[in-house]
Amino acid sequence: MTLDQWRRGLGTAISFLMFGIGGLVIGLVVAPLIRLCIRNSERRQRIARRLIQRCFRLFATLMQKLGVLDYRFEHMERLQRPGLLVLANHPSLIDVVFLLAYVPNADCIVKGKLANNPFTCGPILAAGYITNADPEAVLEAAKASLAKGNSLILFPEGTRTAPQRPIKFRRGGANIALRSGTDITPVLIQCTPTTLTKGEPWYRIPIRKVQMDLRVLHDLPVNTDNQQPTGQLARQLTRRLSDHFNRELEHLHDERTLRPDA
Repeated sequence: MTLDQWRRGLGTAISFLMFGIGGLVIGLVVAPLIRLCIRNSERRQRIARRLIQRCFRLFATLMQKLGVLDYRFEHMERLQRPGLLVLANHPSLIDVVFLLAYVPNADCIVKGKLANNPFTCGPILAAGYITNADPEAVLEAAKASLAKGNSLILFPEGTRTAPQRPIKFRRGGANIALRSGTDITPVLIQCTPTTLTKGEPWYRIPIRKVQMDLRVLHDLPVNTDNQQPTGQLARQLTRRLSDHFNRELEHLHDERTLRPDA
């Protein structure tokens, strides 16, 4: 490893240490205090989500200051509207950090095992995020969350994107969009070079600093008036979403090839 990689490796270790400490503090100290002081559950969740949003912004800034990565949003203003269904690809473990940091009053669908992780269970429970243990319960919880005016963040691949492979979504995001009648706000995420992909340990440091690019695309309208069965509509919408993301990813790659400094 080069000296720069060692330096960024140290920055990565410090960042994840602070992430873990923050999760424990929220779970063991802050969340109990919120429960003690505020009886209304929805108000408690809103406060916890605002706290998590600020903590994640600090975490993103910390990674940037330590030289671990740089990040930039395109069309971030599109995320500032209420009641969005935000669907994103998932190239890296930390994608959710940037979305939760910049989407107001965001709910999120998370893996059930994270609710049992000592470093993440406290924030997840305090914020009332939806776990994906029961698919039918997830659909109802997502529909209810959107009806309350929350924005909902979902990674429809179900796991992190395999590098150099096309994006392939599962039907969960399409089912939620169709059941709730909510248009989709797609967010295309590109991580260059790849890092923290599936099965890759945090201490495998890329040869150069990581650049995270998050491009908020135009909304995709969802047609709920079609008389076809919901399952068939969900399959069609899922294919449409996968094709849309792959086309946009190719366009982004072509732009970077033509303008290497972009």
